[in-house]
Amino acid sequence: QVQLVESGGGLVQPGGSLRLSCAASGNIFSINTMGWYRQAPGKQRELVAAITNAGSTNYADSVKGRFTISRDNAKNTVYLQMNSLKPEDTAVYYCNLDITYATPRLYWGQGTQVTVSS
Repeated sequence: QVQLVESGGGLVQPGGSLRLSCAASGNIFSINTMGWYRQAPGKQRELVAAITNAGSTNYADSVKGRFTISRDNAKNTVYLQMNSLKPEDTAVYYCNLDITYATPRLYWGQGTQVTVSS
């Protein structure tokens, strides 16, 4: 069994910064791609950023240059540094990890609210 625990969301003013974390624990042999998704009210969940186990990254166009995804393999943790936040970044953010134990499987975090408002 695998558990994902997210942290770091909150309320921030436009132009501010937040850092999200997602730590995995449990039956883990390896973690392949780690990603962050978000879902705003009335909208579909969308990919924000992803990082492979080789360190290659991919970002949504809307966050390029403002958000940075990183990972600490020793801690089974993925981070999302969010700078220059805008009101349109307001959403529930979910981590998504491709974890292999016996077989690969995708796991979702519980979600953390990010609200950008003055």
